[in-house]
Amino acid sequence: MDDEYAKLIRRVNQPRVVIDNNACEDATVIQVDSVNKHGILLEVVQVLTDMNLTIRKAYIASDGGWFMDVFNVVDNDGNKIRDKEIIDYIQRRIETSAGFVPSQRGSVGVMPSEEHTSIELAGTDRPGLLSEVCAVLADLRCNVVNAEIWTHNTRAAAVVHVTDDSTGCAITDPKRLLMIKDLLCNVLKGNDDLKTAKTMLSAPGVMHRERRLHQIMFADRDYERVEKTGVRAVEERSSKPQVNLLNIEKDYTVITMRAKDRPKLLFDIICTLTDMQYVVFHGMVNTTRMDANQEFYIRHVDGLPISSEAERVRVIQCLEAAIERRASEGLELELCTEDRLGLLSDITRIFRENSLCIKRALISTKGGKAKDTFYVTDMTGNPVDPKIIDSICRQIGRSALQVKHNRSSLAPKPPHQETTMSYLFGNLFKARTFQNFKLIRSYS
Repeated sequence: MDDEYAKLIRRVNQPRVVIDNNACEDATVIQVDSVNKHGILLEVVQVLTDMNLTIRKAYIASDGGWFMDVFNVVDNDGNKIRDKEIIDYIQRRIETSAGFVPSQRGSVGVMPSEEHTSIELAGTDRPGLLSEVCAVLADLRCNVVNAEIWTHNTRAAAVVHVTDDSTGCAITDPKRLLMIKDLLCNVLKGNDDLKTAKTMLSAPGVMHRERRLHQIMFADRDYERVEKTGVRAVEERSSKPQVNLLNIEKDYTVITMRAKDRPKLLFDIICTLTDMQYVVFHGMVNTTRMDANQEFYIRHVDGLPISSEAERVRVIQCLEAAIERRASEGLELELCTEDRLGLLSDITRIFRENSLCIKRALISTKGGKAKDTFYVTDMTGNPVDPKIIDSICRQIGRSALQVKHNRSSLAPKPPHQETTMSYLFGNLFKARTFQNFKLIRSYS
């Protein structure tokens, strides 16, 4: 009865979204008002990040039964959102997502589809792993239509969408699916995987790939640190995000974070907190040219703040991992060419033969064209020799493979380190006010 009553309240009180280009000089202001429910903040942030909008500032308030968030956003070029069709689309997407009541707890947005088969992979990262996975899929006549691959802390995870090369549709034969699963699992295990490699074939459908990757890596405990020594250890410590926790009057646990700003940073953090069953009651996000400062007042879904040292350490480790997983490490290479069966296998084989290590990859196809992005280093994690890149470009074709950015050389020096207490109490009361925002309407 309680669940049905909650659904009735949400249907009666539909989400209200107001998008204003006059409230702020340099950003579009999006205000969302809705009945509160667990996960609604993630759903709204997910819509904004899926639209490739950059969140410059945010104010979050969800005490009681009502949810009110304000976001200052810009497009990829740093401009306001002016296109009327895009504004209307954002409004519809947020209203639909915020008003949606999941039928299953912990669902990841699975919807019926016959377009592709989704394969989820997790295992120990090693040089050439993606090449081996792609070779197996090509031999099995599986065409990779899109995929995303993350590596972090010696672990690797991937969500890969494939079709049957002969039909262009999802693979449905149970025997063939079992063969794909077994062969991929053998590749992931390697020779000395101390952790269990995982291969899962989901039912044909569509899921939010990036959220699923966070869940896979979290389940694989990639947040457990692997101690490094020497120069690499010093570099990692200097670039490590600052995450601090403090309990206030036994009501909330306050999280303060400072990290290098990048696209989708807020989504990664809120995704992790939500999947760990924490609720954000108040929050403030503020970005500068280089860094992002974030502050959240949280409790567990049971209504209690963090109460033990072990839990505190685990939350810090998980948030650090969430920030680091998508950090673009190394040289960015972009491949644009005609798609064909085995293309990804051939490209990753060339990378492997030239001693490149793929740290992250985004694979997509549209209209018979492949557009893939790879972030690569050498086998030791250092920048790639330009001569090797030049040789690879000649092999693949200079018109097909382009060098975009070298993230290692562009990375800024770490920001000045403030103490936890000075940063926290410098923003403590700001989180409860609207000083940094011009709200579209006031509430009594």
